[in-house]
Amino acid sequence: MRSSLKRVLGLAVGAAAMVAATCSPGFAAEKKDFKVAWSIYAGWMPWGYAADSGLMKKWADKYGIKVEIVQINDYVESINQYTAGGFDGCVMTNMDALTIPAAGGVDSTALISGDFSNGNDGIVLKKGKSVADLKGQKINLVELSVSHYLLARALDSVKLKEKDVSVVNTSDADIVSVFTSSKDSTAVVTWNPQLAEVAAVKGATKVFDSSKIPGEIIDLMVVNSATLKDNPALGKALTGVWYEMMAKMEAGDTAMLEAMAKASGTDLAGYKAQLATTKMFYKPADAVTFATSAQLPKTMDMVRTFSFEHGLLGEGAKSKDAVGIAFPGGKTIGDAKNVKLRFDADFMKLAADGKL
Repeated sequence: MRSSLKRVLGLAVGAAAMVAATCSPGFAAEKKDFKVAWSIYAGWMPWGYAADSGLMKKWADKYGIKVEIVQINDYVESINQYTAGGFDGCVMTNMDALTIPAAGGVDSTALISGDFSNGNDGIVLKKGKSVADLKGQKINLVELSVSHYLLARALDSVKLKEKDVSVVNTSDADIVSVFTSSKDSTAVVTWNPQLAEVAAVKGATKVFDSSKIPGEIIDLMVVNSATLKDNPALGKALTGVWYEMMAKMEAGDTAMLEAMAKASGTDLAGYKAQLATTKMFYKPADAVTFATSAQLPKTMDMVRTFSFEHGLLGEGAKSKDAVGIAFPGGKTIGDAKNVKLRFDADFMKLAADGKL
């Protein structure tokens, strides 16, 4: 999950020209059939369950539409396909929403703020017991991903800079084997379930995790803004099914939890362990509070600063203000004339008020 590599930007920016006409509000249109993409991660497993259980069909039928939920095994590829217009919605983190579709020119809306990482992302050392011990070490991580962002925040907490360490770009598929089998790999940043595996290595120490920066790595359902504007039924159906599933999860629906655990490649205990480090917003009112908080713009300012400093807002970006980000209540940071990422609370509020 959550790999925001530089190679994606070329595709995203190139795709923007191709989809500009279809993604602008003037060219969007009402329709009945929709597709959303998702990938494996603790907080996103409900989307697969929604498809398999028939709950998505139930809510889509209520609003007279069809919604196809498609699992994509490669997280980055799912965002690429969304950016290119292949999907109407896609799950992604707040940072990836900014640096891929938004930076690529595709106006996107964070429809559902589902959860934030609260320990699901972490830094593990073989040599050393604290963040300060990272100094001078080579660190394996998925470069320019939220792991890279987490590292930057950790270093900042002990007054270190990225120049004080060496980042070694490592695929999330290889990161466990590299850390466990290579003597040269002494430090790693990754997310669950890989995090649990590397933290279990004999002699290894987890020195920092996302619980130290709560609310900064956010997991979202993102939809095309123009499509949502012309088709509010899509927003209602997706939000409605999501909070029905959240109610079931919060109530401890064993059948649902076991199905999601199996689909994610673990058992019930393993999945519950991942949920324990994921701050799920089970109640829509809690998600509304989060999305409308004064902290969210501050968080996104940190994210866009990191993204600009690492060249993730595109070659033409002259400052972190290049891409506008809008929040509930009318607040905007960045270029107000180029808003491409919007945090929405309206549909979640409908769910909180029992109006879906």
